[in-house]
Amino acid sequence: MTQEPKLFPYITRLLQGASVEWKPLGEVTELKRGRVISKEYLYENAGEYPVYSSQTVNNGEIGKIKTFDFDQEAITWTTDGANAGTVFYREGRFSITNVCGLIKIRETEILNYKFLYYWLSIEAKKYVYSGMGNPKLMSNQIAKIPIPLPPISVQREIVRILDKFTTLEMELETELEARKRQYEYYRNRLLSFDMLSEGGGVNNIKIVLLGEIGGFTRGNGLQKKDFTKNGIPAIHYGQIYTYYGTCTHKTISFVSSNTAKKLRKVNYGDVIITNTSENVEDVGKAVAYYGKKQGVTGGHATIFKPSERIISKYFVYYTQTADFSNQKRKYAKGTKVIDLSANDLAKIKIPLPSIKEQTRIVAILDKFETLTTSISEGLPKEIALRRKQYEYYREQLLSFPKRLENFSIHEVELV
Repeated sequence: MTQEPKLFPYITRLLQGASVEWKPLGEVTELKRGRVISKEYLYENAGEYPVYSSQTVNNGEIGKIKTFDFDQEAITWTTDGANAGTVFYREGRFSITNVCGLIKIRETEILNYKFLYYWLSIEAKKYVYSGMGNPKLMSNQIAKIPIPLPPISVQREIVRILDKFTTLEMELETELEARKRQYEYYRNRLLSFDMLSEGGGVNNIKIVLLGEIGGFTRGNGLQKKDFTKNGIPAIHYGQIYTYYGTCTHKTISFVSSNTAKKLRKVNYGDVIITNTSENVEDVGKAVAYYGKKQGVTGGHATIFKPSERIISKYFVYYTQTADFSNQKRKYAKGTKVIDLSANDLAKIKIPLPSIKEQTRIVAILDKFETLTTSISEGLPKEIALRRKQYEYYREQLLSFPKRLENFSIHEVELV
């Protein structure tokens, strides 16, 4: 991404000129609320028209029904809960639930919907009330938000610029999803039992039990209250499925030397596996430890100490495959809390090629992982940079002084 100054002169000239009128949102729009739409209603009235609620995933959509309450261009906002103040641009036929509000512009010749959306995406959350522990942005509050009204031509130009940034980010996210699917396909393919023939394998690949190629030791102790700012490296089981990737060279947590004496030790090349979770998906997740300093882990994790027959990262990549997932489900026990014991982990089968072939497979999967997960090298880094760039220029384009004169429109060069 090139440097910001390329675009800045265009913004400066764009915001020189004509006066900007300011009005409260409630004076230039009509505000409405959605209705109660239960899960049962969604199921019984399934159809083609989206229903939007307070969530932010899937663009706020919680299902589709055969009728619609609105058929128009509009802005919706979340009125209650953790996402209160989140705004969405809508168009077409849809419905909203009772934890959503809808904004209809009275005169579209003086206020553009997309312009209003971009403005509220900055301003709305500033008006959220968090009293009584439940964040809210009700109609009487959002109606007070001051709205700048530059000439409609300027609004459209700002929308055009910001839409381009949004499109670029969406294209990167689409590419990332495609790369993730590709990564998953090759990971499953390279590490699948399907690679193997009936008679003992291809290219000397054997199927072995994990207990035959390494030792399993259940951890002990280690609570979050034991963490210190520095000391002995420590990996808590919950961090394996919330923070760490395939491997790590350093930890985000530490414990004192006295605490470490009571805990199981993790050495260079060991793999730490989660034994406990609230769901089957997170049980059996693993991270290879490549720290130079001996570390420790706790009671909801198992340490796998690989023999010379298997590479740590090869094993970790295998724990991410469909084959491993299908096997661990057979051994996982519990309902509210799921457990996968060290003894049962040892019973899981794995295809075991030569060290040379394991090294080749790891190198291929490392490239995919860097591309799809690295915040310093891969697509996630590029997306983060685009998001930061978009937010910067959105702030610049929508930073209106109380009075401006003689706006001039200039073509903006995206960088």
